[in-house]
Amino acid sequence: MDLIWDGSPQATWTLILAHGAGAPLHSEYMQYFAQRLANQGIQVGRFNFPYMVKAIATQRRRPPDRAPELLAAWQEIIERVRARLASDQRLAIGGKSMGGRIASMSTQHDGVDALVCLGYPFHPPAKKDKLRIEHLADIKVPTIILQGERDNFGTREEVRGYRLPRKIKVRWLNDGDHSFKPRQRSGVTQTENWDTAIGSIIEFLSGG
Repeated sequence: MDLIWDGSPQATWTLILAHGAGAPLHSEYMQYFAQRLANQGIQVGRFNFPYMVKAIATQRRRPPDRAPELLAAWQEIIERVRARLASDQRLAIGGKSMGGRIASMSTQHDGVDALVCLGYPFHPPAKKDKLRIEHLADIKVPTIILQGERDNFGTREEVRGYRLPRKIKVRWLNDGDHSFKPRQRSGVTQTENWDTAIGSIIEFLSGG
């Protein structure tokens, strides 16, 4: 698995972002977040899970690997990145949707200092009873979830009813869907929501 880097290797914070189930590291969403965060002083790394590497090589869509394979990929990435960082540099992991969910199951590894989830899949669409939140109580590192208010993987109204640990901050994006895209009548744009999310990540990593 290759890592694509944006930002300075000397940055205080390094953030590794994993893609969601269907779009690779070069998607507009992933590139926007990586480049804008890098412009704000965060070193950002992106990678493709092995199934996505194969999908790109064969030009055929593939379903995600099972959780054990995805977790193993995250472990490898964490170990590789931590080995290249100085002891006083800090490491955050996270990603979009599935990438963030698997990252949330990988925070126990040595050297992980924070978790950043972009559109956390609290449940599959139309399966609101199949919650993916039980393991969140075991997370020991500071965590932020950026979530669209209309996200069909967990709306603001739905998430309000969950008992999330206090260490998890949730920042809501105005009228956003799973990619933070709002409806036209909302008065905000997707880019504005992306920039709001990026500002929240910077504030979070800065200790705000």
